[in-house]
Amino acid sequence: METAEIDLDALRREAASCTRCELYEPATQTVFGEGPPTAWLMLVGEQPGDKEDIAGKPFVGPAGRVLDTALERAGIARAEVYLTNAVKHFRFERRGNRRLHKTPGVTHIRACRPWLDCELAAVRPDAVATLGAIAAKALLGPKFRLTSQRGQVLDWEGRRLVATVHPSAILRVPVEARDEALAALVADLQVVAALRP
Repeated sequence: METAEIDLDALRREAASCTRCELYEPATQTVFGEGPPTAWLMLVGEQPGDKEDIAGKPFVGPAGRVLDTALERAGIARAEVYLTNAVKHFRFERRGNRRLHKTPGVTHIRACRPWLDCELAAVRPDAVATLGAIAAKALLGPKFRLTSQRGQVLDWEGRRLVATVHPSAILRVPVEARDEALAALVADLQVVAALRP
């Protein structure tokens, strides 16, 4: 598709039948981005989780609830954000009846990159925030280190980009450290909020 002709609904329909890597086979469906087609901010996560795979929507599971809380505290309405993932299918391994998250590989990120590039070209956000190291490396390259560059405003392809942790990381820290971890995510998102045009 030509950049000027990209229509998100058409792109979503096309992505629904994506077979660019093997992840489509066990996944329930493609989880494409959603949000206003003219959003000023695009949030890019790593991949859909179990709940997202079932619902077909990004950030609707436990990590999505953490993200909603962090966005609200940072002064960003979810309704003004385009939400997507670097990888569009859920990569998992089965343990009994459970499907446990498995980190997507470089081949999966590369296979999905054209979808993400088209979303970026269609939405043309003023700012981008990556959620998690996988998402940051998908856009910034393998040498990017979230631990040293988290929360900084970076210039990326003519846009301002801020990398932060994935909301699911908050759920993995000990309960007594969660408030502090959530506050750090909110602080990063406040940096993003200050970029609103």
